[in-house]
Amino acid sequence: MKQAVLRAPGTFELVETPVPEIGPDDLLVRVAACGVCASELDMYTGHTDRAFPIRPGHEVSGVVEKAGAAVTRQRPGDRVGIWVTEAGFSQYVRVHTDFALPAGEMPLELALAEPVACAVNAVEIADVGLGDDVVIVGAGFMGALVLKLVLLKGPRRVFVADTRAEALERARAIGATHTIEVGAESLVDVVRANTDRVPAGTFGDVDAHDEVGADVSFEVTGVQAPLRDVGDATRMAGTVVIVGYHQGGTREIPLGDWNWKALRVVNAHFREVATIMRGMRTGMRLLTSGRLEIGDLVTHRFGLDEVGDAFQIAVDKPAGFLKSTVILEAE
Repeated sequence: MKQAVLRAPGTFELVETPVPEIGPDDLLVRVAACGVCASELDMYTGHTDRAFPIRPGHEVSGVVEKAGAAVTRQRPGDRVGIWVTEAGFSQYVRVHTDFALPAGEMPLELALAEPVACAVNAVEIADVGLGDDVVIVGAGFMGALVLKLVLLKGPRRVFVADTRAEALERARAIGATHTIEVGAESLVDVVRANTDRVPAGTFGDVDAHDEVGADVSFEVTGVQAPLRDVGDATRMAGTVVIVGYHQGGTREIPLGDWNWKALRVVNAHFREVATIMRGMRTGMRLLTSGRLEIGDLVTHRFGLDEVGDAFQIAVDKPAGFLKSTVILEAE
């Protein structure tokens, strides 16, 4: 079978490798599509401590080719979204039966169970409530996913901030009530001007500017700058959720202010398999039922022999880009 291997920064090679052998609890899945994850871009650009060659790819969907002798939930021909940790840019992958979920009749190129699980788990751990005011900083693929899921929770107002006008236009089309073009206007000022003041005396001598702000704020960019503002845009005792993947170096936050405001700070990155799978189950239920639609978020598609282009465009992020995926088997 063919498999894409990252030989060196910026250099993919298609190699011939044996089809994986499966055990009694495994599935052999014929890969239909594999998305390019932002967390893999450090490997592609060489900003990683991992040794090359690297076999990236974990946002996989496909069709069950063969089931192990002990497998009872799937059978050959089943369409599935799956969780693997690597080598997803291959014609076939081996996956444990527990890590494959039904994709129903939805397009397999959109059965991106793993990234949807990340967004589901972030929104769930944030505990967004009915009528909440919510801030989302970053309107790329993951920010747009978070926005769509937050809207299912019944918020009152949703503020989306980004530097790109087209991203904000998309956020408005999805359902954001307020959009903020970073650099042209102040995130903190817009949020404070459009959220309620708490009645006088509720917090004793707390200054009025600390009595307004979002109930929940999501930082989805993975860069330093928004960390300076996201806490100021959040109300006293509100929640700040770190969704962005902060790769490389260190970050600074105004911890004294966050501490004084009693902010609840949530790290929305998960490594426990049970949590990942809970998010995947919820995400696939939403996708297959039509409650969550992501066809508008997958903007660029490539063949397996173009996997380098799929990664490069994710690095360059040209106008109109949100998500690239590699299609191995057209439906």
